[in-house]
Amino acid sequence: MYYETCCSNTTIDNWNRLMAGARKASYKRLVSRIKRELPELYRALCLDFPNPYDNQTMQTKTHYILVHSAIEYFIHK
Repeated sequence: MYYETCCSNTTIDNWNRLMAGARKASYKRLVSRIKRELPELYRALCLDFPNPYDNQTMQTKTHYILVHSAIEYFIHK
């Protein structure tokens, strides 16, 4: 698992490709996995604080999509 990009650092065509087939995912499980596997990202995004966008967490076949501070973070599985 690794951080790939966020919505503000990509083109709309790439964003559409990354979002294709997205479905709901568990925010709590994703944050737990990020804490274990990507501790730098966990600290950088301050994921130990409440996130009002937690219900917008999604996943595709290849990526997790974490929405934090109205920014979509694409994390390759």
